[in-house]
Parts: sequence; structure tokens; C-alpha cells
Amino acid sequence: MATVRMIDIAVNFTDGMFKGIYNGKQCHVSDIATVLSRAWTAGVDRIIVTGGSLEESKEALTIAETDARLFCTVGVHPTRCKEFEESGDPDKHLQALLSLAKEGIEKGKVVAIGECGLDYDRLQFCPAEIQKKYFEKQFELAHATTLPMFLHMRAAAPDFCEIVERNRSRFSAGVAHSFTGSAEDRDKLLSISNIYIGINGCSLKTAENLDVVRSIPIERMMIETDSPYCGIKNTSAGIKFVKSTWPSKKKEKYNQECIVKDRNEPCLVRQVLEVVAGCKGISEIGQLSRTLYHNTCRVFFPQDLDSAADSILAGHDPQ
Repeated sequence: MATVRMIDIAVNFTDGMFKGIYNGKQCHVSDIATVLSRAWTAGVDRIIVTGGSLEESKEALTIAETDARLFCTVGVHPTRCKEFEESGDPDKHLQALLSLAKEGIEKGKVVAIGECGLDYDRLQFCPAEIQKKYFEKQFELAHATTLPMFLHMRAAAPDFCEIVERNRSRFSAGVAHSFTGSAEDRDKLLSISNIYIGINGCSLKTAENLDVVRSIPIERMMIETDSPYCGIKNTSAGIKFVKSTWPSKKKEKYNQECIVKDRNEPCLVRQVLEVVAGCKGISEIGQLSRTLYHNTCRVFFPQDLDSAADSILAGHDPQ
């Protein structure tokens, strides 16, 4: 296994599966520490924990505070935007998110506003008009904090891109994570200069997906797992490029030495890197990982690039 450094920009550590709970049933012990140990060993050196509601963002911050290599987002997922109105005072709810983001910034933990955006595949959870209204509102959080944005776009490219374009001056940069769109959707996103595209197992399922990913410049890409979801399955078109594997066991036969079958986890971001390299015909995986790492730092950890540049100027190689 070549040594690579990776940042997983999307992990749902607030999900019950990482507490051993599947469909409401406790199958094994909570195992975030074990999952993290595997990730660090695989070459992951930072993880961004996703917040998708006010309460989840609070939990994401609490989890991020348990390890120096964990960070998080603060925001409301499109399918949960009803919570603004159900709170009884949408403006107060927005202010609560802003206060949490500011608290997390002071702690050095909150690195983005999100997960926010539009999801027209799941309108049963939240109507499009409410999604659009509160997607737009969350740019106020990005503007007030100067944080980048962690974005969600599902079956909604025209409206999504219009809202992002309209608010372009209010946020520094962003990533449209878990991208599964068409070539046309990809090109729309790439036409917005401060938007990157996040790739995970769901982005690599079909031959058509691979064709779309092949034409994303690596300078505009980041990698992620979106675990515990979006793993690369044996039926995925990208599986032929996977080189790294881990032993797995079913959740009912839990063994901490093994990954849980059908539960994605951050160490497997390594497979996403391998599939991106394979479908793009890149043999030098180390160079690819450095570019993706640099992209991620540029958006979410700009202070690192500043210190690396200072180090080079001072005559020290930061590697």
C-alpha cells in the first residue's frame, strides 16, 4: 500500500450505525474509536463530521472535540429544513446555528456551513419551496462567519446553481459533496469557479458515473466516504479499480478487527482514491492524493497552506 495522506470530507459519525444501532436495534458496541484507528492507519489524517440539523450539528461538534484530527460542519440538510419553521421562530433558529458555528470556530473545530442545499429526490421530507428558502438563508451564516460551504445537490442542478451563483460573493468556496449528477450537472458546477466536487462510492456506481467523474479536473475534486452510507459495492462499476480491502463481518458477528459488512467507514476513502485514479488512468496515486489534499486544505484548512508556504519561504520543506 503506497503511503498517501487523505482527508475524508464527509463522515456521518452522528448516525446510529457508529453506535452499533441498525434500524433501532443494538447489534454491537459503539465503535467510533476503533473506526478512527483504522482510518488513521489507512492514511486518513483528518475527517470532517457532517452536521445536518441544529441538534446534529451540536453532536458533530461534541464528537469533533474528542480528537485533534476531527472537524465538523454546522447547518441544516435540505430534507430537514422544515425544522426552521417547526422551531416557531425561523430567525431565532438561524441565530442558534450562527452561535454554534461561532463557538465551534473559537474551538478550532467548525470548518464549514452545511450540509445545506437542495434535494428534489426526497421532497416527501421537505417541499422544494421551503428547501430553497432556507438554503438561501444559510448563505447568511457563511457570510457572517467567512466559512466555506458544504453543499448537497440531488436532482436539483438548475435551482441549486442559480441560488449558488446569486450568492457567490457571500461565501469563499464550497464543495458539492456526494456528487451523482450528469455530465451537464458537472459542467454547471465547474462553471462556478469557487465550487469543488466531492466524490464517494455513490459517485462511482455506473459506467456513466465513471465517465462523468473522468472529466472532473483533479484540481476541482475532493474525496469522501459519506459513511456509513455510499460505500463502493461489488456491483459498482468502479470496483475493478479497487486495490485495498479490509476483512469484514456481518454486524451480528461484530469483531473490532474487521469492518462491518455493508457499513461504510472512513478508512475506505482509500478505495475512492483508487477508483478515481483508475478511471482517470493515473498511475501515480501519491501525486493524485497530494492534489486532492491540497484542494481540501485550500477550502477548509487555509491556515495549513499559509504555514506550509511560510515554511517553504523560510527554507524548510513542509513534507
